[in-house]
Amino acid sequence: MSITRREFGRVALVGVPSLGAALRGSIGTASAQTAAPMSRWGGVQVGLNVPYSLGLGNNLAAEELLTHLVDLRIGSVELRAQPVEHFLGSPTVRAAAEAAKAREAARAAGQPAPTPQQMAQGGRGGGRAQTPEQVAAAQAQKAEVRAWRASAPSARVKAFRQLYEQAGVVIDVLKVDDLYTVSDEELDYFFQMARDLGARAISSELPQQRSDTKRIGAFADRHKVFAAYHHHAQGTAALYEEIFTEAKYNGANIDIGHWTATHNESPLPFLAKHADRIPHIHVKDRRFGTNGGENRPFGEGDTPVRQTLQAIRDNKWAIRPIIEFEYRVPEGSTRAAEITKALAYCQASLQG
Repeated sequence: MSITRREFGRVALVGVPSLGAALRGSIGTASAQTAAPMSRWGGVQVGLNVPYSLGLGNNLAAEELLTHLVDLRIGSVELRAQPVEHFLGSPTVRAAAEAAKAREAARAAGQPAPTPQQMAQGGRGGGRAQTPEQVAAAQAQKAEVRAWRASAPSARVKAFRQLYEQAGVVIDVLKVDDLYTVSDEELDYFFQMARDLGARAISSELPQQRSDTKRIGAFADRHKVFAAYHHHAQGTAALYEEIFTEAKYNGANIDIGHWTATHNESPLPFLAKHADRIPHIHVKDRRFGTNGGENRPFGEGDTPVRQTLQAIRDNKWAIRPIIEFEYRVPEGSTRAAEITKALAYCQASLQG
């Protein structure tokens, strides 16, 4: 689904930023320079899935993440919970962030750096079963995290929201990893976190156990915040329509790239039918499965990216398009430059 050179040329790519660039002044100064809404065109607010799309690890500090967002002029995010818990002072998240920095320093020095998966396995291969000692350690850490969350300074979540909104960034969706393994008390903690952040939904992968969506849906209804279930190859119209019957606030996070590659068809008919159950979509461009299925730069795959954005605009659907960056960065380019090109494609589509 291509866009013409003339249409693309209407959008100027100004100063492609580097993800490694230092903050040019304070966040407050950056906020003053971005009074106009960022990444909003034709009445449609376009966002980015972070920190995932930046390739910087999930445990990024809130201020560092915000610097990148302002550099890229991103006005909306699907945000993983780790930067919020880092801001609240989680010892586990902060330790993971420091470990990630140590791995990067080792790589920069040309030294072997174990992957996070290897570290989780105590340095052993990720495919091997954990020892009883490793299982016990993981359970102990889970208990520590649960205890910390029970006493976390949750009032500071609103300060996090204020920090981001003053810089021109709204938090539309809170992404929570391992949502189905946490306690009921932790579910209340995360749904209240989403409310305090101003998020319209909590997103998580579709569960392996079919009954889990009914449990999560009960919390979504209680807090009046969508549970938006994300799919890969397993997402079907019939599955989502069954999930919708379980709770008023059970919703879908449709990935239009995955849908194209898996079903070999446009996701638009499903979006049109269930727009009121879809708080956000993931925007990426993939080929049909019959055409290889790989991720491509925007406009080079079979996904109807342009048509989907224009349908959201023209029908005034309350669906937030969130870019999820996944294609391979071309040689000679950078991830920041490619994200900027994806944003420009969205801008040209929405202003066309």
